[in-house]
Amino acid sequence: MATLSSYRKRYQKAGRLDRSKLLNEFCTTTGYHRKYAIALLRRPADEKPCAATRRRGTTYSAAAVRVLEKIWEAAGYPWSVRLKALLPHWLPSARRHMTGVTPAIEAELLKMSPRQMDRRLQTCKRDRKRRIYGHNKPGTLLKQQIPIRTDHRDIVGPGFLEIDLVEHCGPSASGRFVYSLNATDVHTGWTQTRAVLGKAETGVCAALEEIRAELPFALLGIDSDNGSEFINGHLLRWSRRHGMKFTRSRAYKKNDNAHIEQKNWTHVRRIFGWDRYDTAEQCAAINLVYRGDLFHMMNLFQPCVKLVEKVRVGNRVRRKYDAPLTPLDRLAAHCPQASQPLAVQKLLAARLNTDPFALSLRIDKALSRLLRSANAAEEKARGVSVS
Repeated sequence: MATLSSYRKRYQKAGRLDRSKLLNEFCTTTGYHRKYAIALLRRPADEKPCAATRRRGTTYSAAAVRVLEKIWEAAGYPWSVRLKALLPHWLPSARRHMTGVTPAIEAELLKMSPRQMDRRLQTCKRDRKRRIYGHNKPGTLLKQQIPIRTDHRDIVGPGFLEIDLVEHCGPSASGRFVYSLNATDVHTGWTQTRAVLGKAETGVCAALEEIRAELPFALLGIDSDNGSEFINGHLLRWSRRHGMKFTRSRAYKKNDNAHIEQKNWTHVRRIFGWDRYDTAEQCAAINLVYRGDLFHMMNLFQPCVKLVEKVRVGNRVRRKYDAPLTPLDRLAAHCPQASQPLAVQKLLAARLNTDPFALSLRIDKALSRLLRSANAAEEKARGVSVS
């Protein structure tokens, strides 16, 4: 068989018709596509052939990817950086819930980078991107008495909460329905939520008082949007009575409350969806989830990241984040071990004795019951309207 070099010499000396015949012969002999063969034959005759590209073998086994996918689903589909950070807390329980979780597979998962996790889970992520915005309108009461806060760079410890309401009104905002009062600590990412029926000022204030009493740190300040459920005399007097700062964001500037806007999605909307809940029984059932399993899942087992700096390079903004940690770990890191509050010590001990897979299963069952009740109420309402 003629060498590639000899084919090149003949091809470059041949005329138009001879080149076509030579090209046909070369393609028949090698099986190359005609265009690729032309590109090869046009190169210099003395050019050395490139060494064959060595493809990298499979680094991570299919069994390890299956375990990763199950943990990702049980943890509520966190993004890859958080998924890598939560693996050390979840793998001990994975041995009891999954077959074939060997030390070799655990070593593979702990070695896997976040970007590699994205690649391995890519086919499972395509149908999970959806976001719908709400109906809350900003209020105007008492704005002169409540200062505006646009950033939180001066906050270096726990105690300052961003708060917001997320409505569970379904396709119609008419009538009274359940709201989720969401509160997140700016420094640690610690998040607690309560469901309230309607957004009356007294009900919102009572839910905030319940959250304040259960926080594992002292509440020093709150920051809200301009909705009338927050900008009112009840909440202003409540904040002054407890000696805490009360600030608000600028109107129509969601980035002023970026921490809580993100938690509205991860801790409320992604979990409870967009169904309508409008009964006291449903409100109580949602609060059971918020007070129990969801509280432990999000604060003890779900890592979060914090934005460290933003640098503008041309038309792009590059963001730098710190290492992902759970809110409990951030809270424990803020307090020296010798002076950790009793509440933090109890939570650290509770995490060692809690199975995150069991938490995930109980949350899923509670959400299934809520969904059935919402569907039954919707069918009943349709039957009444038809008749």
